[in-house]
Amino acid sequence: MSKLWGGRFTKQTNKLVEEYTASIQFDKELAEEDIEGSLAHVQMLSECGVITEGDMKEIKRGLSIVLEKIQSGQFEYDVSHEDIHMNIEKALIDEIGPVGGKLHTGRSRNDQVATDMHMYLVKKVKQFIKHIELVQEAIITQAEEHVETVLPGYTHLQRAQPVSFAHHILAYFWMFERDKERFQDSLKRANMLPLGAGALAGTTFPIDRQRSAELLGFDAVYPNSMDAVSDRDFILEFLSNASMLMMHMSRLSEELVIWSSQEFQFIELDDSFCTGSSIMPQKKNPDVPELLRAKTGRVYGNLFSLLTVLKGLPLAYNKDMQEDKEGMFDTAKTLDGALQLLAPMIATMTVKKENMKQAVNEDYSNATDIADYLVNKGMTFRESHEMIGKIVLHCIQQNKYLLDLSLDEYKEFTDLFSEDVFEVLKPYNVMSARKSYGGTSPEQIVQQLGLAKKHLSVEEPIT
Repeated sequence: MSKLWGGRFTKQTNKLVEEYTASIQFDKELAEEDIEGSLAHVQMLSECGVITEGDMKEIKRGLSIVLEKIQSGQFEYDVSHEDIHMNIEKALIDEIGPVGGKLHTGRSRNDQVATDMHMYLVKKVKQFIKHIELVQEAIITQAEEHVETVLPGYTHLQRAQPVSFAHHILAYFWMFERDKERFQDSLKRANMLPLGAGALAGTTFPIDRQRSAELLGFDAVYPNSMDAVSDRDFILEFLSNASMLMMHMSRLSEELVIWSSQEFQFIELDDSFCTGSSIMPQKKNPDVPELLRAKTGRVYGNLFSLLTVLKGLPLAYNKDMQEDKEGMFDTAKTLDGALQLLAPMIATMTVKKENMKQAVNEDYSNATDIADYLVNKGMTFRESHEMIGKIVLHCIQQNKYLLDLSLDEYKEFTDLFSEDVFEVLKPYNVMSARKSYGGTSPEQIVQQLGLAKKHLSVEEPIT
């Protein structure tokens, strides 16, 4: 069977070339977007007088039949037709006859595929914004229950200072808020229409690109036809934003894995988000956060792959750009699964606050506060810092913690100590003393929760 573009050729395409260059195996993901774009394109052609209203209605009827076959799983994709665009156009012509050949008037596959991908990503990004908000809601729910739950805060994975569990987990709320804002901002560039740019130079037909944009819900039209067909920045931006989002989910997943270990026992993940061992019956493995952590690498890979594809391409369209889709689809699928699992996993996890409390009572993370205590008594911070270091060393040598020392032992270091030092050293008081804006005191966390809820409630609705 001859190609729809085969008029200039004297030989059939080599079978291996046909298979190697075909993209229908993966770009069939764009089938609905392709038909949606075609419906708008043919409507615009009719309104501009390029084709008759009768032809427009017949083409729309045929496209509706093709779409129904695709959605019902009855459509047969053929690699000899290369891509989703040619498969659909061939099916349309088979359905309604030669009039179907008028559909491609005033456009190229170059601006057509770019349009499909813009439409696909706009839909996906809006979907991911909603999924991120579900994760944020789960974080807020856990935080509200644990404003006064104390756990060790870490730097360098060494215990640093007591913090509220709510404060700790709310840090991820703000990471995801930035991710959400990046996706929202990216819509300004993703929601631009390349359709009507032709292969690279526009078209001689009297089309109305603004009308096409209006019909498809695009906010703007590319002002340069060469840029319109060769731009993949919107995909790179999506992959970059997705990489940062996955990085944040991976960091949280790392903590969930650590916290659920026998050594920490700070949380327990719900059974529905864990698996067992084929040989060790006692095991409860945190497979979901582990796999989410691992899948971050493939999203990074998709970003670097497309950056590499694009880095040396001259204007305008090149076949290299066929490599822009699989990574985009894979990243979208990876994000979709990760976000939909993360929200309920957070919502259903059990926080073992007694274990956290025990942990924070068995360390020296309250040392900073007695250094501040001595500063308030008149000692310079550098002097107090050195002295508390010596007190901690004394405790380590005596196998004691700071709350275990007697007042007489403290006074051996300086007479500035008095009975009130023991109130200062209590982990809950250490946490509560940090009342600076953004700090871990319960009062500040309540304010932070209010701000977090405001950020969720004032977001513009995603339609």
